[in-house]
Amino acid sequence: MAVPARTCGSSWPGPVRTARPWPGRGPRPFPDPRGPASGPARPLLLLLPPLLLLPLLTAPGASAYSFPQQHTMQHWARRLEQEIDGVMRIFGGVQQLREIYKDNRNLFEVQENEPQKLVEKVAGDIESLLDRKVQALKRLADAAESFQKAHRWQDNIKEEDIMYYDAKGDAELDDPEGEDVERGSKTSTLRLDFMEDPNFKNKVNYSYTAVQIPTDIYKGSTVILNELNWTEALENVFIENRRQDPTLLWQVFGSATGVTRYYPATPWRAPKKIDLYDVRRRPWYIQGASSPKDMVIIVDVSGSVSGLTLKLMKTSVCEMLDTLSDDDYVNVASFNEKAQPVSCFTHLVQANVRNKKVFKEAVQGMVAKGTTGYKAGFEYAFDQLQNSNITRANCNKMIMMFTDGGEDRVQDVFEKYNWPNRTVRVFTFSVGQHNYDVTPLQWMACTNKGYYFEIPSIGAIRINTQEYLDVLGRPMVLAGKEAKQVQWTNVYEDALGLGLVVTGTLPVFNLTQDGPGEKKNQLILGVMGIDVALNDIKRLTPNYTLGANGYVFAIDLNGYVLLHPNLKPQTTNFREPVTLDFLDAELEDENKEEIRRSMIDGNKGHKQIRTLVKSLDERYIDEVIRNYTWVPIRSTNYSLGLVLPPYSTFYLQANLSDQILQVKYFEFLLPSSFESEGHVFIAPREYCKDLNASDNNTEFLKNFIELMEKVTPDSKQCNNFLLHNLILDTGITQQLVERVWRDQDLNTYSLLAVFAATDGGITRVFPNKAAEDWTENPEPFNASFYRRSLDNHGYVFKPPHQDSLLRPLELENDTVGVLVSTAVELSLGRRTLRPAVVGVKLDLEAWAEKFKVLASNRTHQDHPQKCGPSSHCEMDCEVNNEDLLCVLIDDGGFLVLSNQNHQWDQVGRFFSEVDANLMLALYNNSFYTRKESYDYQAACAPQPPGNLGAAPRGVFVPTIADFLNLAWWTSAAAWSLFQQLLYGLIYHSWFQADPAEAEGSPETRESSCVMKQTQYYFGSVNASYNAIIDCGNCSRLFHAQRLTNTNLLFVVAEKPLCSQCEAGRLLQKETHCPADGPEQCELVQRPRYRRGPHICFDYNATEDTSDCGRGASFPPSLGILVSLQLLLLLGLPPRPQPQVHSFAASRRL
Repeated sequence: MAVPARTCGSSWPGPVRTARPWPGRGPRPFPDPRGPASGPARPLLLLLPPLLLLPLLTAPGASAYSFPQQHTMQHWARRLEQEIDGVMRIFGGVQQLREIYKDNRNLFEVQENEPQKLVEKVAGDIESLLDRKVQALKRLADAAESFQKAHRWQDNIKEEDIMYYDAKGDAELDDPEGEDVERGSKTSTLRLDFMEDPNFKNKVNYSYTAVQIPTDIYKGSTVILNELNWTEALENVFIENRRQDPTLLWQVFGSATGVTRYYPATPWRAPKKIDLYDVRRRPWYIQGASSPKDMVIIVDVSGSVSGLTLKLMKTSVCEMLDTLSDDDYVNVASFNEKAQPVSCFTHLVQANVRNKKVFKEAVQGMVAKGTTGYKAGFEYAFDQLQNSNITRANCNKMIMMFTDGGEDRVQDVFEKYNWPNRTVRVFTFSVGQHNYDVTPLQWMACTNKGYYFEIPSIGAIRINTQEYLDVLGRPMVLAGKEAKQVQWTNVYEDALGLGLVVTGTLPVFNLTQDGPGEKKNQLILGVMGIDVALNDIKRLTPNYTLGANGYVFAIDLNGYVLLHPNLKPQTTNFREPVTLDFLDAELEDENKEEIRRSMIDGNKGHKQIRTLVKSLDERYIDEVIRNYTWVPIRSTNYSLGLVLPPYSTFYLQANLSDQILQVKYFEFLLPSSFESEGHVFIAPREYCKDLNASDNNTEFLKNFIELMEKVTPDSKQCNNFLLHNLILDTGITQQLVERVWRDQDLNTYSLLAVFAATDGGITRVFPNKAAEDWTENPEPFNASFYRRSLDNHGYVFKPPHQDSLLRPLELENDTVGVLVSTAVELSLGRRTLRPAVVGVKLDLEAWAEKFKVLASNRTHQDHPQKCGPSSHCEMDCEVNNEDLLCVLIDDGGFLVLSNQNHQWDQVGRFFSEVDANLMLALYNNSFYTRKESYDYQAACAPQPPGNLGAAPRGVFVPTIADFLNLAWWTSAAAWSLFQQLLYGLIYHSWFQADPAEAEGSPETRESSCVMKQTQYYFGSVNASYNAIIDCGNCSRLFHAQRLTNTNLLFVVAEKPLCSQCEAGRLLQKETHCPADGPEQCELVQRPRYRRGPHICFDYNATEDTSDCGRGASFPPSLGILVSLQLLLLLGLPPRPQPQVHSFAASRRL
């Protein structure tokens, strides 16, 4: 009886056929160690018993084909395993390389990494490095206090009386517009010569200091000139510090007046337009000038707040947030009759970058309506500060209120919550131009140890939202020596181009008294800072003795990493610290949370854990064993950790005392030997001080050879460990060529290349011509195949990387290869280590054909299995490739091989992009597990501005009714409009982005963002499965099985016949998170463990709070206002406005 053809939703049983053994060429079959297959059922899939008769297909000529039986496909899998193993045994040379190492046992020693001793030594070296900076800081702070105390204030001081190098002077003189240059100040500015210094990555002058003064501060004011006068004496102290410690980098004094004096002198790196840098807003200054803060910002959004005033408030809040650091906690609320948080945060949250961004975005949505209710706002704020069930700073407590004015003093609220102890300071800000009586606002601040400020215009925002720090500094000054403690900052980007740094800070106090018997001065003069480059700290850590997967890291009290191999910010903003949490630098788990907590608490510890690690190319996840060891770095807030895999407990140290042998091995590095011995890539390491680095490995090798002709491997200017190991590995890998590779015909087994890479920094690729297509990193420690091979047993396949957005591989023009690598494990006595990785590069097209043959029912090498007209046969991957899909997928879910010719150019792509339906079934059936994480260091292109909808108005625009209403002309709105237009004419870049500047600025080309990463890795299923993908009227059989001793999954499936079987697509590629990663509102409900600084100065009984701010409010003349308004509205041409811009963003540095 004829068997009908297969249709969607129908299947019939058929006969079972046992495939015969594979008689093909190649290595002899090896026994299959795997036992019988088994496994649990999964949703949407029906697990079929191995002996169940599977559906039949009819082919032309009435020949019937059935889906292969499970034992048949297991047989194919064994063939594949044997073929891979045989090729790697013959060409990989693992066993032969072991023998070579043992034969050369007299040329190296086996050294041990002792984690506890290592980490304690490095911690001690870092402590010594930082202690030298601390001593320099103390000398500077003491000298500054003495100089200021001895200085005599001069009321009549003039600019020409002061000679100094104005760091921005050269840029201002070269300003093509020349509109804002203070020409009169040039007579007092020195002109200096500079020389390039690689330590500073800048041109410097060691004989002078440089001075930077913020753009919005008048250089010729009496205060600034007196500041310049007495700080000039610091120049000699800076120079003496460098004489005692030549490794010192920037030494900086940041004054409370805004003046920055730094050494050595270098021109300021100013932007093209207005330079808004102010030292008082730098992370290091804020941390050094005050103790941690718990701050609640309340904003009046009653209906009396005019359009411009509300905009000023929004900008003021954003500027206020920028004065907070990660040691501070904050919340922002708006109020009218009621008070409510502006964001999703219902309590104080850490003032980190991401939380502040949430606040800034939420503040822009505030709308003015209702009536003013100070009581509601203050009660909300006090309740926030009294909440003890949350993590907070527990030091300075303050309320910052922004309002346009009001009559209520809410004395009953202060009596209830704050008096008589007054533990909460109240700062009030009168925003905008208005006729309200400001006495109640002054009273609130003065009776609650705070300060009253006025923000009448855009120009007053920056200065008045940061001067509250002077008030918070009072208890520190009054505490005297007790408060003179050095603090070390988070990592941040140096504004002068030094890169990532940490800064030691020390406050400088005013020690003067107003007169005999007068109270002690309570003003902070500023903060001293000394930078330490992260690279200088990294040099104290062991590099190449820890192996490719060992590393050192350090964290601070917030859990942010100071050192970590994954600390690689793609873009940096010098206004914000670089805050990467240890649990975000690695894949988070409970063990790492425990380690992090112990390090923050300053404990020592050691723990071996099983954890997940992300591959260097971020495509794969490996489950590994790591040993963590940690100790605190004394006299700092940092803790140091060491991570070692078990196989890195020991390492090789070459002992090439025989100079003849050195020369012999060195000759194998010469390009003249490459044709016979294979091409050699050397890792671009710092072998010698005079070695010129190059990104081109051929050029680097040339530089290396030229240097070696002048010096010996034992030279004092060279790293003898690195050089000896490099030369030893050159000789050892050459012996592998001689013993194994040279006599083999790679073409017979369809190999493009064989290779070996070593810990010593050698990558040898044979034959020489294969080096032309070699794209792996010449530094083995930075090569993904190398690091993954060390962490995985067996053979690791690595298909060529393909981005789904790029065009497929062009097989016609280029020979595409698939890397297969494995680690060489060496046992010497009881010591085991993995000093090298060997492998082959498969010819993709040839192995795709071989794959089809190995997964077929051939009974003879040259004759495919034919099915007779009256017989029933099992389908195979060769004859039935139109109906049967056969693929090899690696452990990351990327396609390695396929029996479908049209899929060869998709090798290296995530399999869901090739067959979404089948990949989803594999995931649902637990062959794959998914791991999602977030990259907080990514860089994204700026989002193009939208042109739909109405853009926010750049200025307040009065309505016709306003013009007809005489009261409007005397209102705050008219005065505000005049003021905004006036400031817009002078500082137009504060209101709108300059297109030319934006185009050329790197910060506008790309910015930091959060990317969601998804990786897949093998689940717990090691069994062989036959299953049905059931989706409505369509069904699809598939078989999946792991290949032993590899990272491959062998999958055989029916090709889909119905489009309805198409399921959801799994995503693997990195995606942008518009909300900046996981929901911040949820994350703050489970904050990570942290500890604030151990010192807090928020109270002193002798503090004088009488200086609490005095404002002057005057009603503008009606005649003047009307005249000016008419002049502005009728006489001035309209200014072009940008299409869409953000008021806050336009003022960014």
